[in-house]
Amino acid sequence: MITHQSMIPSPLYLRRFFFLYPKFYPFSSNFKNPIHLKPISYNHKLFSWKLSFAAFSNTAVSYAYDELPERKSEQEGGKVIDFLHVMEQRGVCANSETYLWLLEGCINSGSFSDGWKIHGKILKMGFYSEVLLCERVMDLYIAFGDLDCAVKVFDDMQIRPLSCWNKIIHRFVAKKMADRVFGLFRQMIKERVKPDEKSFAGVLRACGGNVVPLHYVEQIHAVTITHGLETSPLICNPLIDFYFKNGSVGSAKKVFGNLRNRDTVSWLAMISGLSQNGYEEESILLFCQMHTSKILPTPYIFSSVLSSCTKVEFFELGEQLHSLILKQGFSSETHVCNALVLLYSRSGNMKFAEHIFNAMLQRDGVSYNSLISGLAQQGYGDKALELFKKMNSDCLKPDYITVASLLSACASVGSLLKGKQLHSYAIKSGMSSDLILEGSLLDLYVKCSDIETAHDFFLTTETENVVLWNVMLVAYGLLDNLNESFEIFKQMQIEGVVPNEFTYPSILRTCTSLGALFLGEQIHTLVLKSGFQFNVYVSSVLIDMYAKLGKLDTALNILRRVKDNDVVSWTAMIAGYAQHDMFAEALNLFEEMQDEGIQSDNIGFASAISACAGIQVLDQGRQIHAQSCVSGYSDDLSVGNSLVSLYARCGKVREAYFAFNKILAKDNRSWNSLISGFAQSGHYDEALHLFAEMNKAGIEINSFTFGPAVSAAANVANVKLGMQIHAMIKKTGYDLETEVSNVLITLYAKCGLLDDAERQFFEMNDKNEVSWNAMITGYSQHGRGFEALKLFEDMKQLGLLPNHVTFVGVLTACSHVGLVDEGISYFNSMREVHSLVPKPEHYACIVDLLGRSGLLSRARRFIEEMPIQPDAMIWRTLLSACIVRKNIDIGEFAASHLLKLEPKDSATYVLLSNMYAVTGKWGCRDRTRQMMKDRGVKKVPGRSWTVVNNEVHAFFAGDQNHPSADMIYEYLSDLNERATELGYVPQCNILLNDAERGQKNPTQIIHSEKLAIAFGLLNSSSSTPIHVFKNLRVCGDCHNWIKCVSKISDQVIIVRDAYRFHHFEGGVCSCKDYW
Repeated sequence: MITHQSMIPSPLYLRRFFFLYPKFYPFSSNFKNPIHLKPISYNHKLFSWKLSFAAFSNTAVSYAYDELPERKSEQEGGKVIDFLHVMEQRGVCANSETYLWLLEGCINSGSFSDGWKIHGKILKMGFYSEVLLCERVMDLYIAFGDLDCAVKVFDDMQIRPLSCWNKIIHRFVAKKMADRVFGLFRQMIKERVKPDEKSFAGVLRACGGNVVPLHYVEQIHAVTITHGLETSPLICNPLIDFYFKNGSVGSAKKVFGNLRNRDTVSWLAMISGLSQNGYEEESILLFCQMHTSKILPTPYIFSSVLSSCTKVEFFELGEQLHSLILKQGFSSETHVCNALVLLYSRSGNMKFAEHIFNAMLQRDGVSYNSLISGLAQQGYGDKALELFKKMNSDCLKPDYITVASLLSACASVGSLLKGKQLHSYAIKSGMSSDLILEGSLLDLYVKCSDIETAHDFFLTTETENVVLWNVMLVAYGLLDNLNESFEIFKQMQIEGVVPNEFTYPSILRTCTSLGALFLGEQIHTLVLKSGFQFNVYVSSVLIDMYAKLGKLDTALNILRRVKDNDVVSWTAMIAGYAQHDMFAEALNLFEEMQDEGIQSDNIGFASAISACAGIQVLDQGRQIHAQSCVSGYSDDLSVGNSLVSLYARCGKVREAYFAFNKILAKDNRSWNSLISGFAQSGHYDEALHLFAEMNKAGIEINSFTFGPAVSAAANVANVKLGMQIHAMIKKTGYDLETEVSNVLITLYAKCGLLDDAERQFFEMNDKNEVSWNAMITGYSQHGRGFEALKLFEDMKQLGLLPNHVTFVGVLTACSHVGLVDEGISYFNSMREVHSLVPKPEHYACIVDLLGRSGLLSRARRFIEEMPIQPDAMIWRTLLSACIVRKNIDIGEFAASHLLKLEPKDSATYVLLSNMYAVTGKWGCRDRTRQMMKDRGVKKVPGRSWTVVNNEVHAFFAGDQNHPSADMIYEYLSDLNERATELGYVPQCNILLNDAERGQKNPTQIIHSEKLAIAFGLLNSSSSTPIHVFKNLRVCGDCHNWIKCVSKISDQVIIVRDAYRFHHFEGGVCSCKDYW
C-alpha cells in the first residue's frame, strides 16, 4: 500500500528536474555566475507521482530562465540556447509549450540569432505542424523585419488561422506592398477563410495608396456590409480616408454618418478629408460639432482644421483655435505649430508667424517651408533667403518645396543671380526634374524678364508637364507677343499635352491685352469642345475678355451660366460695363451681386465707384464708399483712385483732395484721376495746377495725363499753355498716340486755331472714330458746315461707322449753315441707315435747325411728336429761337415746360425776360424778374476771358476792377466813335425801357466781350489774332460792334461763345450773321 508519505519524492529523485527550478538544489555547472538557493518547502499539492516536464513548462521554466546570466554579446551565445543545452545535458526534451515560451523570450530580448536557432530546433524536433508554434515563429520574423521568412513560415503552415492571415496582411500594408495585400486577400477568399474586421481594415488601408479603382473598394465595402461590419470604426475609418482621396466626398459622408462609435481617427479622417477636397467650411463646421460634443481633439485634428481656416482665409477663427490649442496644451506639437505658422503667414501677420516659429522646441522641414513660403508670398524675399541659411545651420536638408519657395522669393525681389544659384543646387541635389520645381524655375526666369533663358530651360524639361506650357504662355503674354503665344499653344497640341483650366486663361489674357477678339473667340470654341466652359476660373477670364473688348452681351450670357457665385466673374462684368461707359448697367449689376449675397472685392467696389463718377451720382457713390470701408478696402489703391475720380468729377474739390492725400502709395493713376476729374467738372485751373505739380514731382506722365491737361487748357482757351503741353507730348513720344492726337485736335479747334486742328488731323497716321468726330465738331463750331459734311461723307467712304457724337456734329453743321432738308435727312438716316437711336441732343439739334430757319411752328410740332420725353435742353433751344423771332406764344409754351423741369435754372428766367423785353412786354418782363427773385434764383453773370502774355484776364459786364480799367474804357470810347462812323448803331440797351435807360450808368451796360477785346487790342500786335471766350451767347449788338472793330483795327478777332465760334475779319463774321 502506498502511503501518503511514500508519495512524496525524495530530493535525490527530483534532482533530474532541478535544472527547471535550480533554486531548489545547488548543482555545479558551467555558468559563470553562482546561483543562489532559496529554501524549499515540500508541498504535496505541488508535486505528484505524475510529475512531468509539461508541469514546469510555464512557471518553473520561466523562473529558471530568468536566473540564467546575461550574455554580453551575440558571440557569447544567448540565454535561450544555453538553457536548451542544459535541458539536453539533463536528458529532458522540450515540448511545444517550452518552445513557445522560448520564442517569446527571443522576441522580448531582441535576440534574433537565438530565435533563428530555436526555429531550427523546432523543425528538427518535428513541431512544424503545431499551429500556435508556427504562428509564434512567424511573429518572430515579423518582429525582426524578415517578412520573407515570415511569409515562408505562413506558406508552409498546414493550418493557417485567421490571425495569421491578418498579421501578414498588415505587415504588407505597413511595407506599402499593396499588390501582395490584394493577392493574399484573393487567396484568402479562394481558400474560404472568412475575413473579420481586421482583415478588411488591412485591405482597405492598402487601397488608401490610391492604386486601385474606386469600384474595387466599393465592392469590398459592399462585402463588409453583408458581413455586418458597416459600423466598425476599423473598417469605416480607412473607407472614409479612401473615398476622400478619390474625390468621392458623398460616399465618405455616408460612411461617417452610419458610424455610431466614432473615435478620434474617424473625426480626423473626416475633417482632414473635407479640407483636402475643397470643403474647408464643412470641415470647420464638423470640428465645431465635434467640439460641442465634448470630444477632445488631437493635435492632428487641430492641424487639419487650421489648414482649412488658412485655405478659406478664416483667419480670425484660426486665431480663436490658437487659443484653444494653448488651453489644450498642444502648443508645442510640431505639426500644430507648422499649421499656425502657415495660418499667420497667409494672413500677412508675419510677426506672429515668426514668433511661433522661433518658439518651437523642435522644427522640421515643414516648419521652415511654411515660414519661407509665407515670407516669399508676402513679399519678404530677402528674409526668406536668410531663413534658408538658418535652415542649413540647423542641419535640415531642403526639399523641393523649400527650393520652390525660395525661387518664388527670388522672383518677387528680382534676384536672378540667387535664383540661378538655387537652380544649380537643385541640379546637384537631383531635384531639378521635380514638376513643381520646374514650374518655379521657369516662373523665376519669366518674372525676371529673362525670357531667353526661360525658353531654353523649357526645352530641356519634360513636355508632358502642362504647368510649364502654361508658364510659357504667360511669359509671352507679358511681352504681348501673341504670335509666340499661339506658336506655344499649337506646339502644345502637337505634343499631345492636354490643356487644363489654366491653359486657356493664359492665352485668353493675351488676346484681351492685345484686343485680339477674333482669336479669343477661337479659343472660346476650344474651351467649349474641351468642356471647360463651366469652370469658374475659365469663365471669369472669358467674361473679362468679352467685357473689355466690348462684347458685353456675350460676357453677360456667360455670367448667367456660371453656377457658382464667383465674385471675380461678377466684378469683371461690372468693370466691363464701367469701362464702356454703361454706368447704370454697372451699378444695377453691382446691386444684384449684393442681393445674391456675394461680398464684393476691391475691383467690384472700384468699378462701382467709377460708375457713380461717370454719371455723377454722388450720394450713391458715398454709400458704396462707406461699404468699401466696412469691407476693409479703405486703404486699397484701386478704390482710392476711384474715390478721387468720383469726388473730382462731381466738383467736390475738398473731398477729392482728402481722398487723394489719404492714398499712401500714390501712382500716376492717382494723379490722373484728380486731374481728369477736375478737368471734367469745370475746375480747369485746378487741373492745370496739378499737372504742373505732377510734372515738377517727377511722376511719370502718360497719355492719360496729357489728355485731361490739354482738355483743361482748351476749355480755358489757354492756347499757349496747350502748345507747351503739345511740345511735351512730342518730346515724350506720345504724339503718336491716337487718343492724345484727338485731344490736340479739340484743343486747337476750341482755341479758334482751326488750321492747326486740320494739320493735326491730316498728319495722323492712325485715325479712329473719335478723330473724325473731333474734326467734324471743330468745323461745325466754327460755322464751316460744308467742310464738316464733306468730312462726314469721306468718313463713311472709308468704312468707318458714325456714332451718336458724329451726328451731333453733322446736325450742328447743318444748323449753323441753314441746311434744313439736309439736316432732317441726316437725322432720319440715324435710325434707318445706321441703326442708331437718336438721343435728346439730336432732337435738340433739329429744333435748333428749325428755329434758326424761323420754322417755329414746325419745331413745336416736331417736339410734340417726339418718341421720347423732351428734356430741358430741347425746350431751351426752342425758347432761344423764339427770342430771335419774337414769337411770344411759342416762347411762353416752351418756358412753361422749362420752369416745370428746372425751376431753379436762371437761364430760363433770363431768356423769358429777354423775350418779353425785345417784344416790348415790360410788365411781363418785370413779373418774370420778380418771380426769379421770389424763388431765390440768381442770374449767372456774363463773363469773358482773353489771354495776354500767357496770363488770363477775365471781365464782367461794366467791370471796373481790372488794373487797366481806365485805359480800357478810354480806348473803348474811341472804338465806339470810329464804329459809329462805319454805321454801327448801338443796341446794348434794347432790354431796358425808357426809364431804365436814363437811370443806368452807361458803363454798366457794356458787355464783357467788348472789354476783353479792347484790352486785347491794347496789348497785342496787329498781326496777332485776338481770342476771346464768353460763357453766354453773344448778343446782336456786340456781334455788330465786333464786326466794325475788326475792320477798324485790321485785326482778326475770334470769339467763342456758348454756342459756336465767330471769326471776325475785315468787318465780316464767319457765321454770316446766322447764329
